[in-house]
Amino acid sequence: MSVGSLPEPPAPPPEPADFEAFWRATREELTKPPLSWRIHQRYDDARLGRRVEELTFDSSTGERAFAWVTYPRGAKVARGMVVSHGYQGRPDGPDEYAPAPEAAKIFPCAPGLPRSLSTTIPPVAREHVLHGIGARDTYVHRFCAADIWRSASVLLERFPGIARLDYHGGSFGGGIGALALPWDDRFHRAHLSLPSFGHHPLRLRQPCTGSGEAVRRLAAREPAVRDVLGYFDAATAATRIRIPAFVSVARRDPAVPPIGQFAVYHALAGPKQLYLLSAGHMPYPAEATERAARDRELAAFFA
Repeated sequence: MSVGSLPEPPAPPPEPADFEAFWRATREELTKPPLSWRIHQRYDDARLGRRVEELTFDSSTGERAFAWVTYPRGAKVARGMVVSHGYQGRPDGPDEYAPAPEAAKIFPCAPGLPRSLSTTIPPVAREHVLHGIGARDTYVHRFCAADIWRSASVLLERFPGIARLDYHGGSFGGGIGALALPWDDRFHRAHLSLPSFGHHPLRLRQPCTGSGEAVRRLAAREPAVRDVLGYFDAATAATRIRIPAFVSVARRDPAVPPIGQFAVYHALAGPKQLYLLSAGHMPYPAEATERAARDRELAAFFA
């Protein structure tokens, strides 16, 4: 839809002095352990029109993570894409639509969420989002970001001919992607759709129906949580994203406050492209039309 008037960019969220050092140390620490990936099943998926492999690898949590890998039949693979998911996980398998059909794609399931279930991390979004939130080193989103790097490594080992790697993630995956991308120079382009976790100080003022509501209520009772959230702010991380980024944001969204989505877009440091949807995380009359138009622009962006 037409961009029209956009909300004024908010002042940046307060940034921990060692934000960058923390994330660089996190990448160094959590990408070192062996991936130990293993393919469990291979088959053709008529719905996707692609070859599919189901595999597991060692998560940054120390448990096993699950992922699907899909790729075109009979083609030499030279492109790759990491495709993340929303906070509902990916219970029904890889997405039927993801851009760049010629690419091999890995669809990792985040630590603790369906298909990557954990013995310690709860699978329900409102509980998952609070897991380990008492300290920056234990917060679950640290490991979710790290598994983006680890799943990218799995894909590159599986297809060593990949010369270009991209990222595609929505909602939870949009926010986690923003946290992961600045520290991994293997990625060339990214789509962040309805990105969550942007500008926590503003998010904490906005009641919502998504996982952020559990965080908002906890922060009201335990203000010290805000200090930890400063290290996991997608808008702060976006100031370090210099690769071209396509960002889908919604004017209305009951689950992910739009002000946080816009904060991620405005904070991006590199070339960026905005697509404005009328709404997110809710049905509306023009939804199919808008998303089809967005997907055409997205296909051109990833061409």
